[in-house]
Amino acid sequence: MKKSYLFTPGPTPIPPEALLAMAQPIDYHRSEDAVALIKDVLEKLKHVFQTENNVLFLTSSGTGAMDGAVANLLCQGDKVLVVRSGKFGERWAEICEAYGVEIIPIDVKWGDSVAPEIVETQLTENPDVKAVFATLCETSTGALHDIKALARLTQSSPTLLVVDAVSALGADDLQMDNWGVDVVVSCSQKGLMTPPGLAFAALNERAWEATERSNLSKYYFDFRKAHQRGLEGSVPYTPAITLLTALQCALNHICTEGIRNTISRHNCIAIATRNAVKAIGLPLFASSPANTLTSIRLPEEIDGKAFVKMMREKHGITYAGGQGELSGKIVRIAHLGWMNESDVIVAISAFERGLAEVGYDISLGAGVAAAQEVFAKFSNQE
Repeated sequence: MKKSYLFTPGPTPIPPEALLAMAQPIDYHRSEDAVALIKDVLEKLKHVFQTENNVLFLTSSGTGAMDGAVANLLCQGDKVLVVRSGKFGERWAEICEAYGVEIIPIDVKWGDSVAPEIVETQLTENPDVKAVFATLCETSTGALHDIKALARLTQSSPTLLVVDAVSALGADDLQMDNWGVDVVVSCSQKGLMTPPGLAFAALNERAWEATERSNLSKYYFDFRKAHQRGLEGSVPYTPAITLLTALQCALNHICTEGIRNTISRHNCIAIATRNAVKAIGLPLFASSPANTLTSIRLPEEIDGKAFVKMMREKHGITYAGGQGELSGKIVRIAHLGWMNESDVIVAISAFERGLAEVGYDISLGAGVAAAQEVFAKFSNQE
């Protein structure tokens, strides 16, 4: 008998009660019950975003919220800074270019995190920049960016800071209000433990003022329209009402645990995973790893694509491989959302077994022991 385990940075495992909620008869999205559901979800999202700003949702993938952020904040010909440190930093640039926005790229070696002083220099040299686009966790590399430091650079200027927290929301810390982040976008199928199909955006007052000036074309992803209807417990267009019922269950978990405790849990299992990889004898790929996932550089003799395929088909363990230039070179083990210590033990023990099967010289159990040491240390601190 083979059981399946999912360790990808999206989709992620879903709590059983959220799965069961989606099995209930579908409801009308304009009913009083739907209004109550939407209002409850939007209120709970504030806790996760760590903000008093209203959050809006769209029926789309996270890229829809990214697209909407560009379309709603900017004007034709505006100049922006884009941190390109992987596939999703590149996506910010591609969206901006599609709307006729001029980009000043800040290219960062894949696996590294952007140095805030480089952003500061570019802002000084380009005082007419309207926004800085960055990622919290660059999912393609596992690298964490110092959003708090970037916010210190923008909050005293008219330049907006727009952050892709698609994979990292609820796993890596992002204090929207305390840090002064202007816009945060995310989605349902990562740390929010819900199937793909919902995207979210939170804007502060400065960002909403920018939406009033924006002259880029927008219709379905019109943030002002979505925000106004959200205040009424509704949406402009048909929502994924079934996904909202699942999201409500998932948000109940996070709000009960408390977002600060949720982030601490992710920090613990991330450290355990990283220590396990080091104990196995493999290097981490990201120089400043995120809590969201751990990226592992494989020895040259191991074909990463074949390894990921073998683990899924033979052992029922799904890791993520590398993207773009990293295809076949790294393995990414995600540990976010509906994850705990036991899940990490499964992920690491299976990883050790797989490495042994492809001929890597490994002392079986070394990684698991290292992870257990971390868990014991954190348990003693509680």
